[in-house]
Amino acid sequence: MAVTVPASTSMWDRVMEMTKSAQNKGADPLMWALELSSTLLSAGVSMPSTKVAELLVSHICWSNNVPIAWKFLEKALSIRVVPPMLVLALLSNRVIPSRRSHPAAYRLYLELLKRHIFPLAPEVNGPNYHKIMESIDDALHLNQIFGFQSSEPGLVVVEFIFSVVWELLSASLSDENLLELVPEKKSPWPNKPMEMEIDDHNTYGENKIDYHQGLYKMNTITAIEIIGEIFRNKVTFRILQLARRNMPAHWGSFMHHLRLLVGNSTALRNSKDITPETLLQLTSDNHVQLSKECKTVSLQQFHAVMATGSLISSAGQSYGASRSAIWLPLDLFLEDTMDGYVVATTSAAETLTDLLKAHQAITRASWQDILLGLWIAALRLVQREGEAAEGPIPRLDTCLCLLLCTTTLAIVNIIDEEESTLLEENDHNHMHQGNETQVLGNCRKSLVSSLQQLGDFEGLLTPPPSVASIANQAAAKAIMVVSGISVGNGYLDGVSLNDMPNTCAGNLRHLIVEACIARNLLDTSTYLWPGYVKGHSNQIPRNISGQMPGWSTLMKGSPLTSQMMHTLVSTPASSLAEIEKIYGIAINGSEEEKISAATVLCGASLTRGWNIQEHTGFFIIKLLSPPVPVDYSGNESHLIVYAPLLNVLLMGISSIDCVQILSLHGLAPHLAGVLMPICEVFGSCSPTVSWTLPNGEHLSPLSVFSNAFILLLKLWRFHQPPLEHVMGDVTPVGSQLNPEFLLLARNHPLNNQKTRRGLFSNLSSSEPIFLDSFPKLTFWYRQHQACIASTLSDLKPGTSVYQIFDALLNMMFRNINKVGQALSASGSSNSCGSIPEDCANRLGLPAWEILEAVPFVLEAALTACAHGKLSPPELITGLKELAIFLPASMATIVSYLSAETTRGLWKPASMNGTDWPSPAASLAMVENNINKILSATGVDVPSVSAGGTTPTLPLPLAALVSLTITYKVDRVSESVLNLAAPALNTLGASCPWPCMAIISALWVQKAKRWTDYLVFSASRTVFHHNSNAVVQLLRMCFTSAITQPPSFSGSCIGGLLGHGFGSNSSGGISPVAPGILYLRVHRSVGDVMFMTEEIVSLLMHTVKDIMSTDLSYDKLKKPNGLVMRYGEVSLSAAMTRIKLAASLGATLVWLTGRLNLVQSLMKETLPSWFISGHRSDINKGDPGGMVGMLMGYALAYFAVLSGAFGWGVEPVSICCKKRPVILGAHLEFMASALDGKISLGCNKATWRAYVSSFVSLMVTCAPKWVMEVDLAVLKRLSKGLRKWDEEELALTLLEISGVNAMGSAAEMIIESLV
Repeated sequence: MAVTVPASTSMWDRVMEMTKSAQNKGADPLMWALELSSTLLSAGVSMPSTKVAELLVSHICWSNNVPIAWKFLEKALSIRVVPPMLVLALLSNRVIPSRRSHPAAYRLYLELLKRHIFPLAPEVNGPNYHKIMESIDDALHLNQIFGFQSSEPGLVVVEFIFSVVWELLSASLSDENLLELVPEKKSPWPNKPMEMEIDDHNTYGENKIDYHQGLYKMNTITAIEIIGEIFRNKVTFRILQLARRNMPAHWGSFMHHLRLLVGNSTALRNSKDITPETLLQLTSDNHVQLSKECKTVSLQQFHAVMATGSLISSAGQSYGASRSAIWLPLDLFLEDTMDGYVVATTSAAETLTDLLKAHQAITRASWQDILLGLWIAALRLVQREGEAAEGPIPRLDTCLCLLLCTTTLAIVNIIDEEESTLLEENDHNHMHQGNETQVLGNCRKSLVSSLQQLGDFEGLLTPPPSVASIANQAAAKAIMVVSGISVGNGYLDGVSLNDMPNTCAGNLRHLIVEACIARNLLDTSTYLWPGYVKGHSNQIPRNISGQMPGWSTLMKGSPLTSQMMHTLVSTPASSLAEIEKIYGIAINGSEEEKISAATVLCGASLTRGWNIQEHTGFFIIKLLSPPVPVDYSGNESHLIVYAPLLNVLLMGISSIDCVQILSLHGLAPHLAGVLMPICEVFGSCSPTVSWTLPNGEHLSPLSVFSNAFILLLKLWRFHQPPLEHVMGDVTPVGSQLNPEFLLLARNHPLNNQKTRRGLFSNLSSSEPIFLDSFPKLTFWYRQHQACIASTLSDLKPGTSVYQIFDALLNMMFRNINKVGQALSASGSSNSCGSIPEDCANRLGLPAWEILEAVPFVLEAALTACAHGKLSPPELITGLKELAIFLPASMATIVSYLSAETTRGLWKPASMNGTDWPSPAASLAMVENNINKILSATGVDVPSVSAGGTTPTLPLPLAALVSLTITYKVDRVSESVLNLAAPALNTLGASCPWPCMAIISALWVQKAKRWTDYLVFSASRTVFHHNSNAVVQLLRMCFTSAITQPPSFSGSCIGGLLGHGFGSNSSGGISPVAPGILYLRVHRSVGDVMFMTEEIVSLLMHTVKDIMSTDLSYDKLKKPNGLVMRYGEVSLSAAMTRIKLAASLGATLVWLTGRLNLVQSLMKETLPSWFISGHRSDINKGDPGGMVGMLMGYALAYFAVLSGAFGWGVEPVSICCKKRPVILGAHLEFMASALDGKISLGCNKATWRAYVSSFVSLMVTCAPKWVMEVDLAVLKRLSKGLRKWDEEELALTLLEISGVNAMGSAAEMIIESLV
C-alpha cells in the first residue's frame, strides 16, 4: 500500500505514535527500529536523526521510564537511527540529576555510555556530523561552560568527552557527600541528585527501598569504573590529553576533584575493576611518547638512528663526546663574552639563562649535567686566561665575574622560576589545608649534585695567584664553621691567609660555593660535604694584633677614615648590607666622606665583589645621576655642585675591565643614560670654573667632561669607518650599537632585565631619555657622522669656529718656528684629571665649542704634512698637544683619521725610521710568530718582510699609530689608549696586508710584554682579507670538535679552544686553537651570510666524514636492510659526534649574528640549500639512504638548536616577536614542498629525515613554537607527514598546536587510532 509522506510536524507525531503503539503491544525492539528506519528513509529524513533522538529521550524521561522504552532506544542506537553522542548528551542532562530517584535509569544510562562512547569514528565521519555537534553544544551549553567562542565540531567532541568524565566524577563525589570538600562546594554540572520519592508506601516497600539504595551505590562504583575505562581507551585518552593541554584551569579543577575522589572514596576502594592508585596513574600528566613504529624499512632505519643518538647516552666511547655536545655551547658563549671591546646591552646572566634553558630543552640532558658543564666551562675559561698572553685588556676579573657572578645569577633565575611554578602549584593544592610548604625544585638538587661532582675536577680548581688569598679565606670560613667557631663580627678581617697549609688551602670550588651561599642557593650545611673541609681550625694562621679596620668595623659604626677607605678599596664587600652602608655614606656623608665612599664603590667591590657586583654597579649609576639638592637655587644644572664626586666615579670606572663588568650586568644602557647629561652640562661649562679637591688639586670642567665623554664613547663603536659595512640583511654582532640604540635599550628595560626587575626598576622609573634632549651632544654626533661619511666642507674665515680653529692650530704648533728646535714624539702623557692651566686659560672655551673645530684642525694639519709643510714629528707633536689639552678630542682624532684612512685619498707614509717610526726591528719576528699561530689552521700568511722594501701605511693611519705609541703604557694613559685601540684593530683589518702586521710590530717595540697579544691581533687580520682562510678556519673548528680525544676524560673543547694564546714554557709562541681564532675573527667579517652557508656546507661534509671513518655501512646492514645489533655501538658513537658537529654549527651561527642570523638561516639559507642540487653529494655506496638520512637529521638538529639559541623555548616575548613569522615561513616552505608546489634538489632521504626530525624535535623540545604558527600551515604539514606514514608525528603536531587546533587534532585522533 502506498504511503503518503506527511508534513514534518505530522512526521514526528507519527514517529511517536509508532513508538507508543509498539510499546503498548510489546513489539520486538529490533522490528520497531527497522520499521522506524524505513519510515524515516521514505520521508527523506537523513539518519542518524537529531530530532528522533530528542523525541525518544523526552519520551523516556520520565513518563515512559520502562524497560521496553530503553530497549527501543538501544536498538535505535545500534542501527544508527539516532546519533549516540547526542543521545548520551541528552540523557546526561535528564538522568544524572535524577539518579537517586531513578537509579535503574542511571544504571541503563551508564550501560549505554559504556557501549557507545568509544566508537566515535562513525559519528565523526557521518553525514550529519556538524548538525549533531551543534545539537550537543546546544543541549549541554559546552561553550558557555568552557568559555570557547568557536563551535567547531572537533572542539565540541573534546568538550563532550571531557564533560562526560567530569560529570561522572562530580556525580560520584556528590553520591559520597564529598562535594563538600570542593572549595566552591558545588560542581559545574547540574548533577545534584533529587531525593527518592518514598511517601507512597504502597509503591515502595522496605525491600524496594533497600534495592534502590544498593543499586544507587553500585551505580557510583560503575560510574568510577567507566571513568577509568575512558582513560584506558587510547582514543578518548588522547582526546582528554587535548583538554589537559588547552584547558589548564578546567583541567586543574577536574584533577583536584579527582584527587578528592582517590583519597576519600569508599566506592573506589570497593571496586574490583580499578584501584585508587591505578585511577590516579591513568589520569596523571603523562607525556605521549612519539611512536617509533614505522611501516617502511627506510623509516625503521631512521628511527633506529635517532634512538641510538641520545645525547645522554653513557655507552662506551660516546660518553665523552656526548658531554662535549652538552658543554660546547657553554664554553663558546663564555669565551665569546670575553671580547673586551664589545659592549652588550643585555645582561650576560639573562642571555646565559635563556641559553641554558634552550640547550637543556633540546638536548634533554639532566640539569645536573647542564650545571656541571656550566661550572666546568667557566673554570676552563679562568684556566685559559691564566695561561694567556698579557695584553692591554685585563681579562682575569671579567673571567672571575663570569664564573662567580654571572653563572650564579643565571642559576638563580632558573631555580627561582622552577620553584615559583612549583610553589604556585603547591599553593593551589594546599590552599584549603591552611599550611605552607617550602618547595625545593629539581634544579636546586641538581646544583648540589653538580657542585659535589665538581670536586672530582681538581685540575680545574686551582685559583689564580691573585685570588688565592680569597679562596683560602673561603676555605678557612668552612673550617671554622665545621669546628664550631663563629666567623661573624670580622673574625677573619685580621687573618693572614696568603700562606695557608696545602692540606687546607682553598680552591675555586670554595669560591663557587660561597657565591651560591650568598645567593641563597645553598646553606652552610654544604661545608659538611665529604672532602670539602680538609683541615682544622688550629691550622689557620692568625695575626689578630695587627688587625686593620675593615668592613666589620664600618658596620659597627666606625667613621669612614682615610685608612679605612684604603682598606675597603682593596677588599670587596661580602654582603648587600655592607655595600648599602657605603652607598648611604656617599649620599648623606660629608663632602670628604662622599668622595671616599665613591672611591670604595669603584674599588674591589665592583671588580671582585662577586656576591654583590650588580648592586655595586647599580649604586654607582645612581650616584652618577644625583638628585637636585633641596636648597639648590642656581641657574645652571645641579650637576655642577657634584663635580668632585662625579669625577671620582668617572675615573673609578674608566678602565676597560670595569666597563666590561658593567656591560656583563646589562648596565651599559643605563650608564649611557646618566653619562649624557654629564657630558652636556660639563661640556657647556666655561673652563674658568674650577673646584678644589680635598687633596688640594684643582678640578676643571674640561676634566670632568673628558672623563665622562671618553667613557660614553667606549659604550659603542664610535670609530666605525664608512667602509665597514655588511652584505645582506644581517649585521655583525655589536655593529648596531650607537647612542640611539643605547637609549632605546635603556628606555625599554623589559627587553633585557626580565627576572631582576626589582633591582633595576629605579634606573628606569624616570621618563624616557632621547638623544635630542642633549642638543650639544646631538650636534657633535651629527657632525661626527658627517665627518665619517664624507670629506669636510670648507671652513669660512671670520666665523667663531674659524677663530677656535686658528687658536687650536697656534696652540698645537706654537714651537715649530723656534730655530734649531728638534721636534720629536714625546713619551710623556697627562691624565684627564690635569690639564695645563696656560692652555685652558689661553683658549677659555667650553669643550663642545672646541670639539666642533677639531675636525678642521685635523684636516689642516694632515694636509700640511702631506704637502711637506709640516714634518711627521711635528704633526704627531701637535696632535699630542691637542689630546693633552682636551683628552676628549682624542675621540675626534680617532674617528677622523679612521675615516680618512678608509677613503684612500692620502699618499702612503714610508715607515723608514726617519720621518715615521720603523717597524723593521720586529717585523720579521711578527711574521714568524703569525705563521706559528696559524700553523694549525693550514692558512697561508703573506710575507711582510721579504723583498727589502720599506713598509708603508696610509698617511692617516701612520699618524694615528704614531700618536698612540707616544703614550706611556701605564694606568694613566689606559683610558685614551683603549679609546684608540679598537680603531687601530678595525683599520688594520680593513687596510691591505700587511698594515696590521706593521702596527703590531711598532707596538711590540713600545710594549714588549704585550708581544704575544699584539702578534695574535695581527694574525686575525689574515682572515679578514681572505674568505678562503675563513672557510679553512671553520673547517678546522669542525675537525677539532669531532676528533676523538685520546682518553675518555678528554673532550673536544681542548682541541677547539685550547689553552688560550701566548708563549709556552719552551720559549716560543704556540699555535692558537681554531675556536679561539674564530671567536676573535667573526665580528670583523662583513659577509656573515657567507659564513652561515659555509657552516651548513661544512656540517654536511662532516657527517659524511664521520660515517666514512666511524663505521662501514655494509657491515651495519642485514640482508633486509635493517641495522645490525653489533653495529649499534659504533652507530651510537657516530650519531653523538654528528650531534656534536650540529651543536657546534648552531652555536657558531648564533654567536656570529645572534637573532638576525638565526632568522636568516631559517628564512633563506636552509630553503636555498634544499632547493639547490645536492644529490651528487651523497655517496654512491649508500643504497639504503643512511648517509642521506643522517645529513637530514644533522640539519634538523642544527636548525632547531639554532632557533632555540636565538628565540628561546619559552612563550614568545618582545625580544623574539618575529619568531612566529620566521618559523611559520619555514614550516610553510616544508608544507609547500610536501604538497609538491616546490621542487627540491636535495636527496629525498635527506629531505624526509630533515622534515621528520625537525617536527619531532620541535614538538618534543619546543612545543611553544608550534602554538604560534598558523593552523592552516600546520594542517598541511600534518597531512604531508601522514603521506609518509608518520601518523603519530602528524597527530602530535596538531595535538600541541593550541586551542585553535584542538578540533582538527581530535578528528585526526579518531581517524588514526580506530
